Amino acid sequence: MTVHTLRDLAGLVNGRVLGPPDRDIHDASPLARAGVHNITFAADEKNFKLLKKSAAGACLVPEKQADALAAQGLATSLVAVPDPMDAFLVILRKFRPQPPRPSCGVSPHAHVDPSATLGADNQIFPGVFISAGARLGSRCILYPGVYIGPGCTIGDDCVLHPHVVLYDGVLVGSRVILHAGVVLGADGFGYRFRNARFDKIPQLGTVHVGDDVEIGANSTVDRGMIGPTVVGTGTKLDNLVMIGHNCEIGKHNVFASQVGMAGSCSTGDFVRLGGQVGTADHVHLGQGCSVGAKAGVHRDIPAGETHVGCPARLETDELKIVMATARTPEMRRQLRDLEKRLDDLEKRLAAPSGG
Repeated sequence: MTVHTLRDLAGLVNGRVLGPPDRDIHDASPLARAGVHNITFAADEKNFKLLKKSAAGACLVPEKQADALAAQGLATSLVAVPDPMDAFLVILRKFRPQPPRPSCGVSPHAHVDPSATLGADNQIFPGVFISAGARLGSRCILYPGVYIGPGCTIGDDCVLHPHVVLYDGVLVGSRVILHAGVVLGADGFGYRFRNARFDKIPQLGTVHVGDDVEIGANSTVDRGMIGPTVVGTGTKLDNLVMIGHNCEIGKHNVFASQVGMAGSCSTGDFVRLGGQVGTADHVHLGQGCSVGAKAGVHRDIPAGETHVGCPARLETDELKIVMATARTPEMRRQLRDLEKRLDDLEKRLAAPSGG
């Protein structure tokens, strides 16, 4: 077990210690599970309240709030830093060092076609298959079971985890991470119904993935019918995301798990989609828009707007609908009461007058 003093850890992140600096710290932990020998972090009011009840030995907090928090008499020692999460990640790596970069070279048990081109310092594990005409940059890591189809191009410093599949002609930029089971370039879902059957439409495009993209496990990006399906620079796709053929995803988008994007959709830059968002085909999501989890998008969303619900609506409109729907039982009771009162009134009016 690795043990560091709070003073040493604070020195790693240029932090200011408020409390005993010689406290022994054994590990870094989330705030809710941190114990007396753990360091954690808190960066907002919600977590500041949790900190009051925490058993954590030390906590990284924003410099601006550090003195006010210390004045509350917390049992937890504080370390004031500009960005608690950044500092926490530095310290976390101190307790959880990453394994060294593999250094297997090009395994003799990998298949590399003679016409393929490889850059310098690549690590290619047993069971990798690199097809004819493929081009691989430098310093890439290809884990067992990776398949690179004919004519694919991969940039520098990429990591392809086990069983990644690149169909023919796929283009991948530099510093791309493809997690286990990712498939790029499978045929798009395109058919014509005629003569009482579905005839396959040839999918003769490809897939282009920009620099600094990360795609989660078992996600798929289908090839375009004519041109490329595009995933823009810096975009991050979670596990189990499906991008249909001919889509054009902008730069620095973030899609959570189980997003499904039908064919020929497009997005601007900095678009965020929550888990299980589904889109109809040919819709455009404007720059900087956000879509809440499980939303169904059937038409274009303007830049900067937040939409939720199914069908997806502007967040403020959907909130009004939800609030009105929650009142439905009460409104139904009121309606029945009004009907009864109206019925009684009609009966009195219809009764013959006395005298």
